[in-house]
Amino acid sequence: MAGRGDNSKGKPVGPVDMEPLRRAITGCVRSIAGDAEVEVAFANERPGMTGERIRLPELSKRPTAHELAVTRGLGDSMALRLACHDARVHAVMAPQGADARSIFDAVEQARVESIGALRMSGVATNLNSMNSEKYAKANFSGIERKEDAPIGEAMAMIVREKLTGQKPPESAGKVLDLWRPFIEEKTGGELGNLLASINDQQSFARVVRNMLTAMEMAEEYGDQEMEPDSDEESAEEDKPSGEDQSDDEVEDESSDAAPAEDSESSDEEMDDGAMEDGGEISDDDMSEEGEEDSETPGETRRPNTPFADFNEKVDYHVYTEEYDETTTAQELCDVAELERLRAFLDKQLAHLQGAVGRLANRLQRRLMAQQNRSWDFDLEEGYLDPARLTRLIIDPMQALSFKMERDTQFRDTVVTLLIDNSGSMRGRPITVAASCADILARTLERCGVKVEILGFTTKAWKGGQAREKWLAGGKPQTPGRLNDLRHIIYKSADEPYRRSRANLGLMMREGLLKENIDGEALIWAHNRLLGRREQRRILMMISDGAPVDDSTLSVNPGNYLERHLRAVIEQIETRSPVELLAIGIGHDVTRYYRRAVTIVDADELAGAMTEQLASLFEDQTSQPRSRMRRAS
Repeated sequence: MAGRGDNSKGKPVGPVDMEPLRRAITGCVRSIAGDAEVEVAFANERPGMTGERIRLPELSKRPTAHELAVTRGLGDSMALRLACHDARVHAVMAPQGADARSIFDAVEQARVESIGALRMSGVATNLNSMNSEKYAKANFSGIERKEDAPIGEAMAMIVREKLTGQKPPESAGKVLDLWRPFIEEKTGGELGNLLASINDQQSFARVVRNMLTAMEMAEEYGDQEMEPDSDEESAEEDKPSGEDQSDDEVEDESSDAAPAEDSESSDEEMDDGAMEDGGEISDDDMSEEGEEDSETPGETRRPNTPFADFNEKVDYHVYTEEYDETTTAQELCDVAELERLRAFLDKQLAHLQGAVGRLANRLQRRLMAQQNRSWDFDLEEGYLDPARLTRLIIDPMQALSFKMERDTQFRDTVVTLLIDNSGSMRGRPITVAASCADILARTLERCGVKVEILGFTTKAWKGGQAREKWLAGGKPQTPGRLNDLRHIIYKSADEPYRRSRANLGLMMREGLLKENIDGEALIWAHNRLLGRREQRRILMMISDGAPVDDSTLSVNPGNYLERHLRAVIEQIETRSPVELLAIGIGHDVTRYYRRAVTIVDADELAGAMTEQLASLFEDQTSQPRSRMRRAS
């Protein structure tokens, strides 16, 4: 069987046309899920599931049989989750406490996978390969002590064994053996009840809760438990990922929504086994901060106001900022190489220049059309009014013969383009993103709108110097963000386009694009905007995925970075004068941002960017100027 030491693990299948293979896997996933609308994407990112969007690892050009089985196993696992899992029931039945919740999540995933394994032998083989690969990557075979063995995974293993009769793969090592005596001693009577309730999630969850109670890890479940909050949490769990929350929903959220948030994270990262509970986001604290700001609406917020103690409130911390850097393109690359990279970018964009240029001209026409020219007449100084020319000739001493044009609303505007510089953007996406940033900078500059272009990535893969410092410090638990940030200024708002044109070529540099920590990048770009004196400030995020940093996620809860990103977005959207919008390339960002659009192909980016910006300015023409606050 694949993944258990057979020869198929290393045998390449040979060159394969990837597209038919992807379509076949997608068809199988949709068939198992029982939903033809399920979206399946293949990307060089961490596998996961969001709503009805499943993300699987990109297949290599010469995939082995084992690699195919692992990918199919991941797809089968997520499809079974869609078909056999009810998020409402899970949220209501889930216990309190990080350890108990971790076990509960892992056992529920074992249940849905066991249903598929019992009904379809091929699915059973794929799931076994997937779990074998997961345990191998986690180095379970090297675990010798009970203290090092995750009890959540041990519980999932013994539940699969009881439900399907299959032993854990060899790569699981001694994890189950270390915990088996304790589990069977405490829960022996309940283990036999699991198979009878496998198809009834609520009954199955009751059995699991009884097991947790016997293990003294959770309180006994009662019918009245969590009733006051279950409806609210269930509604949050069951809400489609593409549906944005309204302003009222955001304001009415309470800090009790944490269990639902944890359940959502288990949906996304269930392929990584049991989830750890992260810190709870306190909306009450955030509301208090917002109330303080609202007391002085006429004051300009300084860069340190909205996020001064934000990380403490959302339980997000950084192990060390010692190795982080904010740099410019010129500091990362000499002038000659920047020119060479810019020439390479221009060559790549030769076929796009016409289409993108036309879109830019269309945007410029739409913006200029909104600049309704208005004048003040009968002034004592300014431009000579031709309508008053005869009066001036008759009486040269006649006063009030001049006029002056009024300023248009959006000339006092700054736009920041924040571009994801992660490794998954490599190739066509980053090329098109650089092109669009270039075109938009030129276009908006012609219209009197200042533009800043920023990028964000990390200095190293898998942690860099921050991780080395953590290892040297004895590997303290939950260290927080564990990588070296690199924030790049390609073009500052006050710098003319002609001086920064070559800087955008840096995005073509080999080795620049690494991992992405979106939440801190948004705070950085946002705070730069708050320091501006422009009347209107717009922040556009361009990204192709959720925040991913292997070093951080390997030693923190699986939803650590995503939870922080959600909190940052909510803070900006509800507490800040900065207008935030986002464009996702092949990734659904509407589940994060209220104002967002998702595009499938990078070629659509230019049109999406121009349309989004144009719609922003159109909206502004219908808004009273009293809503805009001028920096003091």
